[in-house]
Amino acid sequence: MSTINQQRLINHFIELIKINSESRNEKAIAETLAEQLGELGFSVHRLPVPEAVSNGFNIYARLDGNINDTIAISCHMDTVNPGNDIEPIIENGVIRSKGNTILGGDDKSGIAAIIEAVRCIQADNRDHKTIELAFTVHEEGGLQGSKLFDMSYITADKAIVLDSGGAIGAIVTTAPGQQSLKITITGKPAHAGLAPEEGINALTVAADAITNMRLSRIDEETTANIGVVQGGQVTNIVMPSLYLAAEARSLNDTKLERQTAHMIETFEQAAAKHGAQINIESSRSYNAYHIDDNDPHVQSIMAAFTENGLTPFTKSTGGGSDANVFNGNGLKTVNLSTGMSKVHTTEEFITVDDITKITEFMYTYLCSAN
Repeated sequence: MSTINQQRLINHFIELIKINSESRNEKAIAETLAEQLGELGFSVHRLPVPEAVSNGFNIYARLDGNINDTIAISCHMDTVNPGNDIEPIIENGVIRSKGNTILGGDDKSGIAAIIEAVRCIQADNRDHKTIELAFTVHEEGGLQGSKLFDMSYITADKAIVLDSGGAIGAIVTTAPGQQSLKITITGKPAHAGLAPEEGINALTVAADAITNMRLSRIDEETTANIGVVQGGQVTNIVMPSLYLAAEARSLNDTKLERQTAHMIETFEQAAAKHGAQINIESSRSYNAYHIDDNDPHVQSIMAAFTENGLTPFTKSTGGGSDANVFNGNGLKTVNLSTGMSKVHTTEEFITVDDITKITEFMYTYLCSAN
């Protein structure tokens, strides 16, 4: 196992999380990383994305190695809100924010680990795999950057995303697909006091549908949720229209299709019953993936963890990541834990020990010939 320069790793991590980079505002972090990767000898390509997605750019960077193997490694550069002006605190080996923002370990812990591993490999003059980096913008708002990533740059046939929580050694080999539903119910306005019976209340239609809908935890592989409801302006008018945004997820494509069809049908039946109009936009946000435990890609990752004295294990998740998109594009990708905890909250933290361990793993894996 390598000797990681832990102080340099933590200093770099702190430097990165102090750069404001909420989704759509990744220009500063992207410029910083493009420059740092160039200094390490990577050939760096700034891949443009539409301004509506980000003021920054995706990064493809390549460092040729002398081991006959190529690995693509990916992290996202954006953070969720509130992620501006983060003040990190290190106490008793735990890195957290002051408490009024997230920390940004999601996903800058992964970026810091990769760069420190490469710095140490170069300092130790070790042979290593050819490394291809795919750093993406706007992951948090629906995997936007990875969906736009120019895959023609990638020559590897396998990839690692460093964007999960849990114990170091966790390998996410199974993740769900997600279907997005946008529903607009159009009823009929009427005066709520003088002639309510002449109206069609869009909220009544929605309530009828939701009462008859399977939601939340459907089974061990499937979930469904209605997360946005918008409608109405005044109390003296029967609500004329209502907008809802919903999702369904499943590790099983057939179950996902069945749950989506059930939700659409329940909305349509309620609309017909009450005489309302309904418009439903249904789109696949990303597909599920599953990689077998015996796959050589998984086995080589496990071997590197084991060599470092850790106990690797595969797991499934209920969340999506850039790994879903890359797998959907034919690039065999797993998602590894960096030890980040309580992400997307102001209580987010990561331990110095965990970020060091995932960096040590990267060093061992990149230098291993299997």
